[in-house]
Amino acid sequence: MNKAAKVSVSLDAELVVEVMVLAGIGSPQDAVEAVVRDYIARGHRTEARVQTQDEPRRDPDVAQPPPQG
Repeated sequence: MNKAAKVSVSLDAELVVEVMVLAGIGSPQDAVEAVVRDYIARGHRTEARVQTQDEPRRDPDVAQPPPQG
């Protein structure tokens, strides 16, 4: 059984209700948790895209010209 630490946070009720409506989740706790998890997942996807863009582009189908010298 995985025991995760829990944190209690006070939020503006209107903010939480809007999150619940947008997420389509009836529980305030579950709605806010879903938003936080989605935010973290987006961050990981962005990191992966940036890392991929930083790698040199290689096109194996294109023949490289021989070095001149």
